[in-house]
Amino acid sequence: MKLKVDEQADALYLTLGEVPASRSEEVAPGIIVDYDDQDRVVGIEMLYLSKQAPQTDIRRLLFETVPKVP
Repeated sequence: MKLKVDEQADALYLTLGEVPASRSEEVAPGIIVDYDDQDRVVGIEMLYLSKQAPQTDIRRLLFETVPKVP
């Protein structure tokens, strides 16, 4: 999994694997989901990042892992 923030393009892209996308769908304004040829999500793009999340400091991203419940 990779997270790429492009400040110049004002966009964020989350890659979920190494499989290439075969189609894309804009699911909400500025939110694009990429699918592989078996309709599995392989990436998510957020355009207009500064407008979608105006209070976010993109240099300080927090990643949190929630433990599994047995």
